[in-house]
Amino acid sequence: MTQPFSNSVLAFTGDAVYSLLVRENLANSGNRPSKKLHTLASKKVCAAAQSKAYRHIWEYLTEDEAAVMRRGRNSHCGLPPKNTGRTEYQEATGLECLFGWLWLTRQAERAREIFQIIDENVQIQ
Repeated sequence: MTQPFSNSVLAFTGDAVYSLLVRENLANSGNRPSKKLHTLASKKVCAAAQSKAYRHIWEYLTEDEAAVMRRGRNSHCGLPPKNTGRTEYQEATGLECLFGWLWLTRQAERAREIFQIIDENVQIQ
C-alpha cells in the first residue's frame, strides 16, 4: 500500500469528508430547521461518536483500510479537546484518516459504503 499522504493531511481531509457525509445524510432524511441540523451533525462528528464508529467497523475493512486506520490512531495528533479523552481522540483521528485516504485515493464510493455501515449500525445520541 503506497501512502504518500501524511497522517495530518489524511485526518484534515477525512474530517471534511466525514462531515460532508453526515450533512448529506441529514439533508436527505427530511427538512429541518438549520439549528436542528447543526445540532444533529455536531453529535455525529464529535470525537466520541467517531470513536464509537471506529470501534464498530473493523470487521468490514480491507487490510489496507485497517492499516490506514491503525496508522492514524497511532500518530501523534496533539492534545485532545477538553471534553475528550486521549483514546477517543486517537480513535477519531484514525477514522478521519481512513475517510481522508479513501477520498484522496479516489475511493469515494467505498467511503460511502463504510459510512452507510456506521449510519445503520452505530447509535449516536
